[in-house]
Amino acid sequence: MTKWPVHASWNGPIVMIGFGSIGRGTLPLILRHIACDRAKITVIDPSSSWSHLADKEGISFFKQDITKQNYKSILTPLLTAGPEQAMIVNLTVDVSSIDIIKLARETNSLCIDTVNEPWPGFYYNTKLDNADRTNYKVREDLLEVRRKLGIGPTAVSCCGANPGMVSWFVKQALLDLARDMKVPIKEPTTREGWAKLMKRLGVKGIHIAERDTQRSKNPKPLDMFINTWSVDGFISEGLQPAELGWGSNEKKLPYDGKKHKKGTGAAIYLTRAGADTRVRSWVPTAGAHFGLLVTHNEAISISDYFTVREGKRVIYRPTCHYAYHPSNDAVLSVLEMFGAGGRRQSASHILEEKEIVDGGDELGVFLYGHKKNAYWYGSQLSIEETRKLAPYQNATGMQVTSAVLAGLVWAIENPRAGIVETEDMDFRRCLEIQTPYLGTLKGVYTDWTPLQGRGELFEEKLDRRDPWQFSNIIVR
Repeated sequence: MTKWPVHASWNGPIVMIGFGSIGRGTLPLILRHIACDRAKITVIDPSSSWSHLADKEGISFFKQDITKQNYKSILTPLLTAGPEQAMIVNLTVDVSSIDIIKLARETNSLCIDTVNEPWPGFYYNTKLDNADRTNYKVREDLLEVRRKLGIGPTAVSCCGANPGMVSWFVKQALLDLARDMKVPIKEPTTREGWAKLMKRLGVKGIHIAERDTQRSKNPKPLDMFINTWSVDGFISEGLQPAELGWGSNEKKLPYDGKKHKKGTGAAIYLTRAGADTRVRSWVPTAGAHFGLLVTHNEAISISDYFTVREGKRVIYRPTCHYAYHPSNDAVLSVLEMFGAGGRRQSASHILEEKEIVDGGDELGVFLYGHKKNAYWYGSQLSIEETRKLAPYQNATGMQVTSAVLAGLVWAIENPRAGIVETEDMDFRRCLEIQTPYLGTLKGVYTDWTPLQGRGELFEEKLDRRDPWQFSNIIVR
């Protein structure tokens, strides 16, 4: 593309918190697609390692660690520097998303983040019950803030690739299923309408099914954690309890499964780390594989959004969870870390675009249990395509940064929506903005089930009447 479209304009300050792999990839997309004054953009990060990229673009860079003690004193002057409304782009770890959203409301600013992040110490707090270390609990806290604050300046919560983009994929996949099943429908316009459509189509559950095949030119050294995106982010979520949205079709809890006593009841958790829990899943290129049941906000928000109720009684809810096969280097890193009793390696590294020799990221939604068995819809993006599209990022990063761009444009176009999750947004508008950065967008049907090839060499207790029970999906 030689001429990129300008999707929106913004006259006020833009404050980006975090300049890691996602921040560095997002900044060029903002400058490309949102008409704004570079003199009013400030990037804040505790490391100045990449400050030259901001300098190159004429952007102010502020080397500072944002903490619970200083976030108001540092951010408030930047957000209130002029008469125009400000925008917070929160792309960091260890900074409370809820507190940033509250500050945005206090300063009449718009806000977006990619994950509902707590202050440091939450993920590893041994004094907390496992239920209180879950994303379910963090989301319930956000929902309570949303109820208290009501309508006001837009704050988009959890708008990356996943959580984020995949929620838009689910709606498109449902429309594809209705078309291919020849089910006459009118496209829903409400949460209740979308939930009833999913129920009508017979979807039992959804995997957020991802396979990252990007490979480095150099083998992974011993005692180094390597990933294609934030190492801190992956380790922290990987050490949280495994979580999944718990569907109405499930017959029994896993042996270590626990229900929550408060809130929506849309999810359960397991008393083991998500990155140490495997599930069976499927993507088009690699086919069947093991994924990691890493907790993610979308597993809970999707199950909650597509719940059908009669009064207070749940009559339909899909099971939903992440099934993540990270890059080979990340798989080795996870095995090394858990083999050492969860002790983190002494060094860490995020693969830059120039280090990757080949591969890509295949990320989509896998809707299963309906009359056509299973349907995967998503993005197939190679490192070669990524290099041609935008600088400073690999394929995994681009699926995230392009979703941030879509969320920013939507927020500018809908500035008084209050706190929203990505399920609440116009999926067509968001995908219209994001699609040029997603490589191949496609849907694929498969006859694969988690029973395929099992019970031939070893006896297993399987539910053969219902292949899509979670008891058949989880790897014991």
